[in-house]
Amino acid sequence: MTSSRRHHLKSLMLQIAATWIEQEKIDAVETKEAYMAEACPAPDLNQDQAALMELCKKIHQFIDKIDDARYDAESKVQKADKEIEELKLKVVELAGVKKPALKKVRMSADAMLQALLGGKHKVTMDLRANLKQVKKEVKEESTEAVGDWRKNIEDKADRKKMFETS
Repeated sequence: MTSSRRHHLKSLMLQIAATWIEQEKIDAVETKEAYMAEACPAPDLNQDQAALMELCKKIHQFIDKIDDARYDAESKVQKADKEIEELKLKVVELAGVKKPALKKVRMSADAMLQALLGGKHKVTMDLRANLKQVKKEVKEESTEAVGDWRKNIEDKADRKKMFETS
């Protein structure tokens, strides 16, 4: 089938569908008018006052029945919506909630506290502020040991002789 033939058939199908949709709209309007004519006939207002009062009472009773039916239908819909939500939650629970992998964020303690407490509180968390300060004692090394290594060799040579003679 050529593309022009396919395009022509498609346009014909769309035209037929459009006419069907228009016909459905017209049918819906006609059925609504027929129902309204049957359910709500035009009142005869050429009557005495007692007959009109009776007509008003009947209309009020009819309105009450319709309102009760509307309320019942609305409550059924709300109940069904709640059940649907509960079932959706059960499906999610059964499937299990997958937790996304968390990214590592580098934050100082001050920034973290400010994010938690908001901009109202200016909190500084200096962990070293409350520590004792200890002074280190500098060991003074004898300068003699740092001196020339040849001087110490002569002293140690005497020790070596002590061990060799025994």
